[in-house]
This record gives sequence, structure tokens and C-alpha cells, in this order.
Amino acid sequence: MDRCVVLVDAGYLLGAAASLLAGEPARSRITVDHAALIQGLRERAEADTEQPLLRIYWFDGAPDRVPQPEHRRLRVMPRVTVRLGALTRSDGRWAQKGVDAAMHAELTELARNRACSDVVLVTGDGDLLPGLMSAKEHGVAVHLWAVQAADGDYNQSEDLVAEADERRVLDRAWITKAVRAKETGGVCAPPAPPRPEIAAILSAPLPEAALAASAGRASGARTAGPREESAPAGREEHDDPAPPPAGHRGVPTPKDLAALRAPASLTGPQHQPPAPAPSATLRWSSDRGLVERPAGEPPETASLPTLAQVTSAEQRWADREEDITTVGGDPFEVGQVFARRWMERLPETAHLQKLSTLYPRIPHRIDGELLRYAARFGLLAHKDDQIDEHDRYAIRAGFWREIDVRAAAEHVPAAE
Repeated sequence: MDRCVVLVDAGYLLGAAASLLAGEPARSRITVDHAALIQGLRERAEADTEQPLLRIYWFDGAPDRVPQPEHRRLRVMPRVTVRLGALTRSDGRWAQKGVDAAMHAELTELARNRACSDVVLVTGDGDLLPGLMSAKEHGVAVHLWAVQAADGDYNQSEDLVAEADERRVLDRAWITKAVRAKETGGVCAPPAPPRPEIAAILSAPLPEAALAASAGRASGARTAGPREESAPAGREEHDDPAPPPAGHRGVPTPKDLAALRAPASLTGPQHQPPAPAPSATLRWSSDRGLVERPAGEPPETASLPTLAQVTSAEQRWADREEDITTVGGDPFEVGQVFARRWMERLPETAHLQKLSTLYPRIPHRIDGELLRYAARFGLLAHKDDQIDEHDRYAIRAGFWREIDVRAAAEHVPAAE
């Protein structure tokens, strides 16, 4: 039948693209516009084969074969079928299982049933050689596409290259229409400067007692400013992360604020904070292991509704559709989307005013809900079921950025 089919090994395509654009094959180093990528594959396949497209098969691995957010977005696109193999961890590395076998089976079945006249293979694995040869024996023309190698050499099996009827290279110009490298300049920080009271705290030196305590906990002496990480509620204790890059200081952790005991009205760097009180604590949901928490919820946050409480069944359905088709999954963007939905559905603006006064603390219930929402977008994948420190910071930074934009638009006063 005169039509073409595209079989994509996503591990090869995206891994090679990451090597080309980011210098290493980790897919976490790139962001992908899947809609643009699928459209590009379709247009290129129809142009190269001079046949209309029947279907694009997207082969990828997933933990326990559970579709990740990108797979859910892909499988609702027209003319796209997703086939998942397993993603297993061995010796600290993740590897796909069953993807090559699934591609081989699909390729031979399509050729045997004469479902197409041309097959486009986007892969580099020599294990597909028997399937490629079988497809040729059934009269199917096989087009092999490669991603431009970062070093200019082949990144495909030479036997596969030799056996293909046609070979094309997806060069950097084509790849960058849908794929780009992520910024690597450290954690994602809000685009706006911190509020005056936080800027004052960041610019003030830590008390000697706090510095001594910090040095005692760390493996080496640390005399820099406050730590910028903040972990989610319920996190397990583990070693402190490496110090942040020089010159970058994020929102202080509850421990830093508790030690400084700086009033929120500070606006000038000339203020020197007093020594911390012996019982100084700051209750914040994201630092369970370092601060005290009361038995009940603080009264200033008990009245704040969660997103689930202000979301109807119809809105929940619409949210899932938006997550699948529109939200890209960048941590900063995820925090913004969550905050936008929460603010739009609040029954009264007093809740927004109350939350604004709590900055940078996110109430425990809302913070936990935010991180659970972020987990939908694959931010737990390949990280031992924990969201990365930098991703957690970016999620909360996106949340507060959206809150600040809305609060400014509605003239909601900040904490004084």
C-alpha cells in the first residue's frame, strides 16, 4: 500500500539530540516541544518517501511501563501510537528493556501485512538489522534516519547503515526546531528580585552562633551565606547538598530565618540582626528535620483552602486535559500553573492576601499538594522517587512568581 510509516526509537533520538545540543546524552538536559517534533517528523517523512503518512510509532521506556507525562501527551496526538518498554535501574544506570524487540515485531508485522510501502526508522541499534532485512524481503523500502553526531562520526550501527535503502541525517538546524538545551547556570530563580525584607536578610551576615552550628554539621567549614535548598515535607534525612555557585543566593531556609530573627520590616542593609533567641524556631513545612512543628496547624494558615478543595469535577477534568496537551513540565512552569489555578478559584481575595503575608513560606497542606502535582510531570523519574533539590526550588519559585504577579495586579499588599 502506498503510504509510509515512521518508527522512532525515542531513546536514540532524544539521547543523540542531547549529546548534540548539551554535550551529554542525558535527556534531562534538554526540553522537547513534542508537537513540533511530531509535525517535523511527519513533514520530513512525507517529503522523503513521497508517500502520505499512515502512522508514527513512538517507542520508549518507562518505569514499570507506566506512561510518563510526555507519553500521555504523545498518545493523544493524531497519527501517533506510543509503545512502551520497561525502564530498569542497574548499577546506578537506567536502561530500556523490550524497546528493540517491540520495534522489531512492529516492523516485521507491518511489512508482512503490506500495510505500507515505505518505513522510516529513526534508530541506531544494530539489533534491528534482522527486522530491517525482513521488511526489505517483503518489498518495503527502508529509510534510515540518523541524528547528527556531536563529534561528526556515526552514531548508528554500520551494518544497519549498510543495509538501509536510503539514509538521511537530521542535522542541528532540524533538531533545534523542536529541541533545545536547558540552561545550566544553577537553580532556577524567580525572574523578579526578592522582596525588600528578604533582600535585607540575604545581605545580612549570619550570627557567629549560627555559623558555628553550620560548620559543625557540615563535613568542611562553611562560612558562606544561607543555604538555598528547601526540601519537601516528609523528606528523608540525607547529606547536605554541595554549596551553591558563588554569587547566587536564593530564598533563605527556615533555619536561616529562625537564626537571624530579623524583623520583616527590614529594608536597609545597614541593619545588623540581633543574636538569635535560645528558642528561636520558624515553622515551615519544607524543613521538618530542622525546626519544631506544633501539634495542630497554625491558625494563620488553617483557613487557606487547598486546590483540591476549590476545584470542581469539571475543572479537574479540564486540568488533566491541559496537563496532557499544554503544560510542558518545566519545574518553574509547573509551579506557575498550580498557583494560577489556585488563585483563579479562590472564593475570596482575603485568602490571597493572607498567603502573600506568609512569603516565602508555603503552608504545609498547599506545599505538599504542590509537590504531588509536580510529580505528575515526571520530575520523580530517574531520581529514586525524590524530586531533585534544584527542581523543588524552581517549583516553589514559579509558584511565588505567579502569586506576586497576581497580587501586584490586584494591589494586594505584601507583608510588612
